[in-house]
Formats: sequence, C-alpha cells, structure tokens
Amino acid sequence: MFIRRTASRAIAALGATALAGIALTGCSAGGSGGSTSNAAITFLAAGNDPASIKTANDLVTGFNKVYPKIKVKVDTRPAGTDGDNLIKTRLSTGTMDDVFFYNSGSLFQALHADTTLQPLTNQPWAKTLTKDFKATVSTSKALYGAPFGSTFDGGVMYNKKVYSQLGLSVPDTWAEFISNSQKIKAAGGITPILASYGDTWTAQLFVLADFANVSAQDPAWAANYTANKAKYVNPPALAGFQDTAQVKSLGLLNKDYASLTNVNALKLLATGKAAQYPMITVTIGNVQQSNPDQVNDIGYFAMPTAGGNSHATVWEAGGAYIPKTTTGGKLTSAEKFLSFMLSPAGCAIQNSASLPAGPYATTNCTVPSNAPALVADEQKYQDAGKTGLALEFISPVKGPNLSQITVQVGSGISTATQGAALYDQDVKKQAQQLNLPGWN
Repeated sequence: MFIRRTASRAIAALGATALAGIALTGCSAGGSGGSTSNAAITFLAAGNDPASIKTANDLVTGFNKVYPKIKVKVDTRPAGTDGDNLIKTRLSTGTMDDVFFYNSGSLFQALHADTTLQPLTNQPWAKTLTKDFKATVSTSKALYGAPFGSTFDGGVMYNKKVYSQLGLSVPDTWAEFISNSQKIKAAGGITPILASYGDTWTAQLFVLADFANVSAQDPAWAANYTANKAKYVNPPALAGFQDTAQVKSLGLLNKDYASLTNVNALKLLATGKAAQYPMITVTIGNVQQSNPDQVNDIGYFAMPTAGGNSHATVWEAGGAYIPKTTTGGKLTSAEKFLSFMLSPAGCAIQNSASLPAGPYATTNCTVPSNAPALVADEQKYQDAGKTGLALEFISPVKGPNLSQITVQVGSGISTATQGAALYDQDVKKQAQQLNLPGWN
C-alpha cells in the first residue's frame, strides 16, 4: 500500500497570516492582480475531512484578499479509492474542477496527464521546484503539478540526548549503525532499536526507507522493477529485508516488538527510553501532541548502507493541477491561484495547515522556526543532493502484503531471502492487473 496514506491514518492529529508586503510569484500584486480577466473558478480540495476543507477555505480566503474579484467555489471529494475514481471520472468526462489537489508520483501517472492536464512548465514558480518533485508530476513532455505541503523522509529517527550521553555519532554505514546499537544495549536501560509491529505498517521501514540507497547504487532499478527485470530477492534491494532480519537476530529490539504501537513507540523515543526508530518523519506530529517538550530531542538520519554514502528516501508533497478543460479566463484565474499558493502568503497558509515534517519542494516556501528540529537534519540531505524518491512515486508496482511479510522477517519467522521472494510474488498479481509489459 502507499505509505503516505497509511501515515495519514496513523497521525490524525497534525497541526491568517499578515499579507502586508506580499510579492506574488509571477503575477502582480494589488486588488485585481493587474489582470483583465477575473473569471470565477472551482477548486477541488484534497478530501472531505475537516482538515482538508479548512485548508481549502483558508487558501481561498487568502487568495481573495489579493484577488477579490475572482470568485472561487470549494468542492470536496471522498478519500481513498472512491476519491481516485472520482478524479479519473471527472477528467475523462470533462467535468473536472478548474483546480484540484491530488497525489504526485505513480497515481499522478495514471491520470494520463499529456491528454488531461494543462502544462505548467512555463510558470515562473516552476524553476523553484526540487528535481525530485518535478520527477513526480512530469512526463517527457511537460511539468503538470505545483507542490502543496512539505515532503517527509524515511530513515531512522533517534534520540539526540541518548546519542550525546553515550558519545555516539550519526552513522553512515550499516556497520556503524549496528555498533551504535550494541553500545546502547551494553549501556543498559535503553532499547537500542524500536519495532512496533502492533501497527504492522511500521514493519516496512527498513525496506521502504532504504530505497534511495537502492536507486543511488542502481539508477535503473525502478524502471527494471516495473518491467519485471529486477527483484527484491537480489542485491541491492535485498538489503532492506536483511536489515530487518539482522536487528532481530542480534537482540537489538524491544521485547514487546510484536504488540507495541507506533504512538507508544514514539513516546519511548521522545523520553529517551529508546534510542532509534526506523520511521517516516511525518510521525513527528504525534510527538508534538504527546511529548511537546521533547519534540526537539529527536533527530533524523538516512537509512545507513553497507558501503556508506547513505541517501534519504523522500515521500513527496501532493500536487495541485489544472485540467485541460480549464481554458480562457478560467485558466488565467487558475494559474493565479497556483501562483498564490506558492507565494509568501500561500506558504504561510501551508505552514498553518500542518507544521512541516520535512523540507518543502519549492524554494518559495520556508520552513518556520518552530518546525521540529529533525526537519533541519532532513534539509542537509536535500542540500547535499543525497536524496531519492520512495519507490511508490516512480513505479506503480506494489504488493498488498509487504507489511505482513516484513513482520514475519522482523520476527524471525522467515529469513530475509524468503521474505523478499514472497514479496516478489506478492507484487506479480498487481502488476498483471495493471497490464504492465513483461508481467504476463
């Protein structure tokens, strides 16, 4: 499954600003924006939950302070598969809203953007986007999406106070990570590595968060995987399953690994009762709720690799899109709406909607000073160019049972090779249902 959806269910509780001096990207400020067209538009929010509705309404309110003559009507859609089907139906029937929020990555690719969406390549804000985000909302012909919300990373969240007390340094190699973990175990009283298989989705992290390292070693791996030419049972992708198995075999996990939940694991990490937790950084929102005084005691590092030079695996922001059916004055209004979204005022609304759990995908938006400390750790990898997209953003091939398989591997029931082989079989039916070449 897509871990971004799983994460959103796991962290239901995550987290109007002065507009003076606003400098809109690519458009002039002022009451009417200096345009001769003020066509009304509709805007399809990311969902029908209270947070999505509030965010959409806040964007419209902020936009109308700059463009009071452009009326924007907010529509909503259901979450999950029903929402996916609604998006595809409206695009295919020419009834899509003038602006809509949707996923980036492989779900975006299923929209057949070259025939259904307006290209945004020449928008002034396009040059501010990270290469990773561009890759998730582009085809070989054009860029089609603007980012909304922050990115987040997969890797290891760790307690910085524990590391400092024990004189440990952030590891880059797998051997260094294991050495740190063994020193923590020897010190006594602190769990070296947390596993929270009470929430089975968390068992996937050693595999999923290692994917940027797989891509760094073999840039063609995702394409070959999609074409049924690369397998998890072989290196370099096998490493994630091997890591999952090794930390259990070395006795580095908490004793209640089978029943511990994600929320309680984060509490143990925040209070220093545990030192390291393979996790996605978006879950820092739970710490902000449960242990606000300890939220900045938690840091982040990318999943270590055997040879070092570890890369952070990035889950990208969602996208805002304009359908092909939005033309003329409506297209002008829609383009202004996206430009506002990436303006200082629009970025402030994004920060208000959800405090970032990672860097933004555009240099137009700045992470606020009250963001969790681990965001700065993530930013270092982005600044160094040592990031890579999570596999779900660059391949539609996924299996429904990875969580269960990694629980088996992480519990010592299956070996790493057995687990990887099971997952290679697990994805086959999905790939065949998608009629992907090479799978029949």
